[in-house]
Amino acid sequence: MSFFIILTNRLLKVLGALVKGFSFIFHFLFPNKRFTIPSQRNALFKSVKPSIVPRIIWQTNYTNKVALPVYINYLFNRIMSPTYEYRYFSTEQRLLFIKEHASDRVYKAFTRLTDGASQADLWRLFILNYYGGVYMDIDAHLVWPLSYVIDDNDEEVFILNKKHFTNYFMATKAGNPVLQKTIDIVVKNIEENNVSGGVYDLTGPTALNLAIAGTNVHHRFYRITCNQGTFTNEYFQYIDKPRGKWTYVSNEQLLNSNELNKTDKL
Repeated sequence: MSFFIILTNRLLKVLGALVKGFSFIFHFLFPNKRFTIPSQRNALFKSVKPSIVPRIIWQTNYTNKVALPVYINYLFNRIMSPTYEYRYFSTEQRLLFIKEHASDRVYKAFTRLTDGASQADLWRLFILNYYGGVYMDIDAHLVWPLSYVIDDNDEEVFILNKKHFTNYFMATKAGNPVLQKTIDIVVKNIEENNVSGGVYDLTGPTALNLAIAGTNVHHRFYRITCNQGTFTNEYFQYIDKPRGKWTYVSNEQLLNSNELNKTDKL
């Protein structure tokens, strides 16, 4: 089975290259054309079988008005997950959700984050731990139907890249101890101003790997689960926000000493 999934992954890379090539032409001809990712969509059809991991896909971005390849990426994931609901959160919705549902300590830590990528890192951990479901980055795509990736009895699915666990795809039931531990690590990093390692260490995969260390979690390899950047790239993802990616933010700018910061750079 893995052979066929990897083969599909390779074929998707070819398709993705075609999509990006066409999209350069499309946006050259129609530079102001954008496509809207909906805030909510019901499952295309309901599964009759119960699932421990809720059938909800969560995503966020600095805007839901996106370039063609980002929208194609969204549509492809919908096709690959027909029994899953879809939920999109804006920058403002992330803040409101954390304010309404998180502890005062988590909320205060969240409002110190100045970069949207870090905000999204903490939000994804919290909303998955609160509701459960599946999180994918806006440029991430499934390489196999989600119903075959997540078994009905799975309580979690993390993915490994070539070096470590990553956080651009996570699936879990609510109340996952690993996610709670990751949240605690992230909040402590913020409180202690641990910005020397950038976003990656402050709120990203480093915190997740520290939480997983010594714990046996259910996981899959990324090549047979979920990939990034096949259909889109930095140019298309940040077409209306050049140099908007988290890699351009200096470490010293990652935290604000004041609360209620609402910077939406993702």
